[in-house]
Amino acid sequence: MEGNIDKIAWIRLRDGRMLNVRSKGKELFYVPGGKREPGESDHETLQREIQEELSVTVKPDSIKYFATFEAQADGKPEGVLVRMTCYFAEVEGELQPANEIEEAAWLSYAERDRTSLVSRMIFDKLHEMNLL
Repeated sequence: MEGNIDKIAWIRLRDGRMLNVRSKGKELFYVPGGKREPGESDHETLQREIQEELSVTVKPDSIKYFATFEAQADGKPEGVLVRMTCYFAEVEGELQPANEIEEAAWLSYAERDRTSLVSRMIFDKLHEMNLL
């Protein structure tokens, strides 16, 4: 279907929690990341988006593919899907919300209902793998 959303996301785990962010004016949290720009690779998108959203630098050699998830996109017409290709990666710097990001939070599996539909799928998969 036309109009689907293709996003690259960063999975960051700590003490049984996953880093999520919330944009200004939004209620739901989501996994940090964003849409690729024309000609960008997954890795380039991940590095740019995480720098823009959280002011940290992704270490290119540490990027590892995790999984791809697809779900109804929040706040979009029925049938518009978001595909999130997720990567683990190490970063340098101090996590600091920037640009459109109002808040960053370490959410536990029990708090997954505070996140977008596709983020809940990611929580479920990590939980199944005993990572959350």
